[in-house]
Amino acid sequence: MTKLSVNINKIATLRNARGGNVPDLLKVAADIQKFGAEGITIHPRPDERHIRYQDARDLKSIVYTEYNIEGNPEKTFIDLVLEIKPTQVTLVPDAVDAITSNAGWDTIKHADYLKEIVQEFQRNGIRTSIFVDPVLEMIEGAKKIGTERIELYTEAFAHEYSLGNKRGIQPYMESAILASQIGLGINAGHDLSLDNIQFFKENIPGLLEVSIGHALISEAIYLGLDNVINMYLQKLK
Repeated sequence: MTKLSVNINKIATLRNARGGNVPDLLKVAADIQKFGAEGITIHPRPDERHIRYQDARDLKSIVYTEYNIEGNPEKTFIDLVLEIKPTQVTLVPDAVDAITSNAGWDTIKHADYLKEIVQEFQRNGIRTSIFVDPVLEMIEGAKKIGTERIELYTEAFAHEYSLGNKRGIQPYMESAILASQIGLGINAGHDLSLDNIQFFKENIPGLLEVSIGHALISEAIYLGLDNVINMYLQKLK
């Protein structure tokens, strides 16, 4: 079964809007795991507009499933990850002012830079994943860097699927096949939802983990968090 890691950035956004501690991020993370999710994902950004660096530290004692920290590997981020030592770090090339992640790495252009960072995390026992578009050359480049996994950037698939174009899955299928052949683990995330997750899962061989935040939290407003997490788990079986 593909693991479900829940991104809780949106919970932090809601909390920060009022300046207090409602909703309680740590309690939500604990409840999400109690409801059956197999991981917690956070994506701290330099301006701390949702997840704060202290949140990342505090969650270390709360997350007993897989703890995945995403972000652009600038120095502050690297230091934070090395301090916390989560299960996995996902390297994402988002700009400081990006609203959300909007592209995968050019693993050929940035090979030397990424290789050094990946090796540092691996020396500290942290599994690494590189965020990539479904482009075969980028996946081959990720393998040469030495990462254990890739995370497929799924916005393009989600957009095409919403238009009724199921052929948008094709480059992701090809990418997954190649990744498996060359020994890379496969994660995926961005704009996956209850509408498209089952189709994606059924067509991506070797899919180990999905990271879902915005859609899941939005769906939970209507359907309830416990209910939504278990709906995802059923679709991922």
